[in-house]
Amino acid sequence: MGLVRRRPGKHGLLIALLFALCSMSGCKQRSWPLWKAYEARFLSSDGRVIDRTAGGCTTSEGQAYALFFALVDNDRTTFDRLLRWTQVNLAGGDLATRLPGRMWGQAKDGQWELLDPHSSADADVWMAYTLIEAGRLWNAPAYTSLGRAMMAQIAKSEVADLAGFGPMLLPGPGGVRQQQTLTLSPASMPLFVFQRFAAIDPAGPWGQVAANFPAMLAESARHGFAMDRVNYIPGDGFSPAAPIETVNNASETPGGSRDAMRVYLWAGMIDRGSPVRAQVLNAIPAMNAYLAKHDAPPQNVSDQGIPLAQDGPVGFSAAVLPYLRAFPGSSRQSARQTVRIGRMRDPSTGLYGKDLATYDQILVLFATGFIDGRFRFGMGGELNVDWTR
Repeated sequence: MGLVRRRPGKHGLLIALLFALCSMSGCKQRSWPLWKAYEARFLSSDGRVIDRTAGGCTTSEGQAYALFFALVDNDRTTFDRLLRWTQVNLAGGDLATRLPGRMWGQAKDGQWELLDPHSSADADVWMAYTLIEAGRLWNAPAYTSLGRAMMAQIAKSEVADLAGFGPMLLPGPGGVRQQQTLTLSPASMPLFVFQRFAAIDPAGPWGQVAANFPAMLAESARHGFAMDRVNYIPGDGFSPAAPIETVNNASETPGGSRDAMRVYLWAGMIDRGSPVRAQVLNAIPAMNAYLAKHDAPPQNVSDQGIPLAQDGPVGFSAAVLPYLRAFPGSSRQSARQTVRIGRMRDPSTGLYGKDLATYDQILVLFATGFIDGRFRFGMGGELNVDWTR
């Protein structure tokens, strides 16, 4: 009776076996519908990621993440288009000697050009990491050389030795300083990226940055919530800082919101065998506790660690999924966010949220790609992708 007695034909057995093998170990080339939907809406034919919620501009951060997703999807053609556009338009034709400018878009005179030539560490570390891993996974040394050249530039201009603390990554060249105060961005420091950099360049500052990160996070978090930006004052330590800038260049108060969500995302992706994983997660446990009683992450958390009432967008729910799964007994919180994400999917585009914001899609791509096993970060920060298995 039913499935137990039924004897499927050879064709059915082959399909069942193939499905089982793919479920256990990952197929070499699985379709990634969300990445294809993202490409269709946001990626131009020449390799530019268009932020349609910000006047059609392009950021180095958007380019860096797209390069990573193209690598995860084993799409070298798209990868090369993205890389070519980035080099030509953001780095004066050569990423080996110039870190990419932060923003490209339409100037007041109507011309499309590089609007902000200053580099952003958020983008730079991801781009360098992705190039190095692309070189290894695709056996293409030119990518590796370019990534290593970017690492050298980052070490020279975007890493500072904080007096009384040690080396840390700055948001950009020289950092943002006011007298003795230096502003940092916890979201720009994915621990696994710096673990990988340290393995490639043991003489560089990367191992120290990775070792210092948990302490910086623990001291700067407020009541267990991550902050967008933090100030460091020698002798006084870390405290929440106002954002360096916003999309509309308006002033905002210190706290945790858009950028802080990536801190939770990166924390949940640290390899389970890493000895510092528990330190990172123990520094920011409050979001897990909050979501045990609430349906969505808050849009904002004050600099005193007080969540405000408004729910964050769909990307916030995605960002916390790997993080929640790292906590024992958080299955209910995780399920609630998964349901919320599903409800906010636009079936006509395959994308997420009411306004289909670029940043929301990026967070969903990272979170679901990780949870689905398309990629993982190893003990040494190396990228493991399902198409190599």
